[in-house]
Amino acid sequence: AERLAAAWDVPLVPVQHHLAHIASCVAEHGLEGPVLGLSWDGTGYGTDRTVWGGEALLCDGAEFTRVAHLRTFPLPGGDQAVREPRRSALGVLYEIFGPEAADMARPWFATEQLRMLIAACGRAKLFPRTSSMGRLFDAVAALCGLPACVTFEGQAAMALEFAADANVRDAYPLSVRSTANVDVSLRDAKVPRHGVTGPLAPAALDWEPMIRAILADRAVGVPVAEIAARFHNALAVGAVETAQMIGCPQVVLSGGCFQNAWLTERIQASLLEAGFQVYLHHEVPPGDGGIALGQILIAARKSELRA
Repeated sequence: AERLAAAWDVPLVPVQHHLAHIASCVAEHGLEGPVLGLSWDGTGYGTDRTVWGGEALLCDGAEFTRVAHLRTFPLPGGDQAVREPRRSALGVLYEIFGPEAADMARPWFATEQLRMLIAACGRAKLFPRTSSMGRLFDAVAALCGLPACVTFEGQAAMALEFAADANVRDAYPLSVRSTANVDVSLRDAKVPRHGVTGPLAPAALDWEPMIRAILADRAVGVPVAEIAARFHNALAVGAVETAQMIGCPQVVLSGGCFQNAWLTERIQASLLEAGFQVYLHHEVPPGDGGIALGQILIAARKSELRA
């Protein structure tokens, strides 16, 4: 894009990946005013040079504030993790247990490979950190004994979705907390509920209690169908808690994770029950197939501001 803009002598308008996801749904529905966008997908380059993918963005026009995100974890091998859910699982386990994660990950890797990966996880600059919801799905799928390696992105998440027991209604713990480890409420902060101004450290959806509960359930033989259902239900609870924390009445769901019908239906129903207006994709894909529309909308709004 930079080369073409220079060659054609035209403006170049960068649009962050997850903002484009939200903007595509905003464009589809013709929404006005601020929206809280839950942009959950596999990977996208973040403004802080980490790999995003589990984002809550408060958006207004062409501007956004990252108000919450999935707690980050190391991604061993970077892009290799897309085809190897075991790598995401190792990253999550290392984040919790440090080098002791090797004991739980031994079935997935050859001895020398595991030794190298564990050593590299301890060196912050060797592997990217990610807040990717897609990679968290992969990690949970691997922990549940689903394939440690797959042939296409999203395969492990699909297996987890299809395994879930629709009759299970309870959820694993998934807390929403500030990065300072203190409960936050934007109703009391200096970020207006109906605008996007001022810096604020984003809150984090902390998956650690959930992962510990999943490991405990696996240890006593709880069926994968129950674990998968409680995992999906936990994400729905986390989505509602995030929306209630922010207080914006319009909530937009976009990103590849919302191709998951179970996840989408549970989150939509929970948000509606909590009193929010919820917008989903119908004519535009929630995945990367819809990004161009969002990029066009943001570019147009930035152009209007310059005019």
